[in-house]
This record gives sequence, structure tokens and C-alpha cells, in this order.
Amino acid sequence: MSSLRLWLTDPNPASRRQARLGQGYLAWLRIRRNKLAMTGLVIVGLLLLMAAFAPLLAPHDPLAQDLSRRLLPPGTPGNLLGTDDFGRDILSRIIFGSRITLYIIALVAVTAPLLGLLIGTISGYFGGWIDALLMRITDIFLAFPRLILALALVAVMGPGVENAVLAIALTAWPPYARIARAETLTVRNSDYIAAVRLQGAGAPRIIWGHIVPMCLPSVIIRVTLDMAGVILIAAGLGFLGLGVQPPLPEWGQMISSGRKFLFEQWWVATMPGLAILIVSLGFNLLGDGLRDVLDPRSTGK
Repeated sequence: MSSLRLWLTDPNPASRRQARLGQGYLAWLRIRRNKLAMTGLVIVGLLLLMAAFAPLLAPHDPLAQDLSRRLLPPGTPGNLLGTDDFGRDILSRIIFGSRITLYIIALVAVTAPLLGLLIGTISGYFGGWIDALLMRITDIFLAFPRLILALALVAVMGPGVENAVLAIALTAWPPYARIARAETLTVRNSDYIAAVRLQGAGAPRIIWGHIVPMCLPSVIIRVTLDMAGVILIAAGLGFLGLGVQPPLPEWGQMISSGRKFLFEQWWVATMPGLAILIVSLGFNLLGDGLRDVLDPRSTGK
């Protein structure tokens, strides 16, 4: 173990692979020293495990109804977090709802940053009228609150999880475009870009092979920090009946169905609300830790 540690921390790596593994190990050591970031990592890790092993962890079928056991309080034998107005186990629905939450997060994390990265790097590299046109389009999207714009898009396309994901992605890409453009402007006139250009590389190769990798750390940080907002928007759409449709166990929809019992049977809406709170907090803490590790302008925390 000590020999592996020495190999990873060697200041004079013998290969590119050793250098990359060493950088990853040093980044892990920095994030491990950040207690809040580790807390966020644990929360996100538990969310992933809960979604992966939902059929094994859930004590009941999340869609099974039993009206004889409706609105049971937390702590009831067999129903740790109580039941809802249809007698469905709230804990089981929260566990299976994590799958829907991760599904939305994964699709948005793949589509929105990629679109923003593409628009931002093209805008920053070419400049001129291309930059002006793409940035004005970006400003138009930024002028509207994300939730309001997502509501308008879903209202046009119709309710459903696919349309909700598409609406969230279409409202989430402008910040990534801004970040990518700013990073591109700082490196497009650097010496190594000029050397690659003199070797005959075209604009697509320069953008994809040399500029995009420079933008990835900032984009990854932004993605992690944005996940809490994505969860809240998805829950807001579900709460208004424009996202995931019943009887699927989506957390926002669970809060909506439990709001009419909020004063007497508070647990029906409170438990999924706590799940949203904890997961959003976990992504925010993890994003702060990744910013300290991956941001090249950080002072080496």
C-alpha cells in the first residue's frame, strides 16, 4: 500500500497514465480533508445505492394500495414512515422515487452541459457575429426564470417525464454556455493553441481536442451545483401535475398529493419533502468540495 502511494505521489511520473492517476489521487486527498464535501459524497452515494437496490430495500410495493391502512402515522409496524391516503407505504415510494430523481438528473446532466459547452466554445473561439448571435440567444433564455420557462415548455409539450426532462434541459444550458465561452476566451490565443493551429489542425479539432478539455473542470463543478436546482424544478413540475404522472412515486407529486392532509397527517407531505432537502443539500456540499479540488484558480485547499 505504501509503495502504491509513493508511486502515485511521485513528482516525476514516468508515464502519462501515472501522472493522471497521481492527479486523481491528490484530488481525492484534498476532497477527503473537506468534511462537508465528504458529507455530500456520502449522501449522493447513499442515493445511488438506494436507487440501485430499491427492490431489495423497499419493504412494500410502492404502487400497492390498501385502504384499510390509509394515513397510518410514522412508526407503525410495517410502515416505518407511515402511509398515504391510498394506504401505500411512504418509505417504499421514497425509495423507488429516488430512481425517477436520478433518471431526471442523469438525462439533464448529459444534455444541458453538452449543449451549453458546444455553444459556448463555438461562440468564444470564432467571436464576431457568431459570438454576438449565440450570446443574444443565451441572454434570451437567461432573461426568464428557469421554473417559469420550464412550466411554459411543459405546458406546450404536455405532461410527462420525458417532456419534463427536455424542458429542464432547455432551460439549464445557458450558464454552461457562459462558462465555456469565458474559458475559451482565455485560451484561444494561447501559445499551445497557436502551435496546434500551425500544425494544420482545423477549428473542430482545436475546439473538441484542446479547448473543451480545458472547460470541463468548470463545467463539472457547475453540473454538480446545479443538480439541486434540477431536483427542485423536477419536484415543482411534479407538484403542479406537469411532470411525472401518478401513480409513479415521484417526490414532488407525493408532496402535492399530501398537501391536503398537511395539518392532520403531516408525514404524507413532509417525508418526501425531507428527501428532496437532504439530496439537494448533498449535491450542494459535493459541488462545493469539487470546486475546491477542480478549480484551477483555487489556492490549493
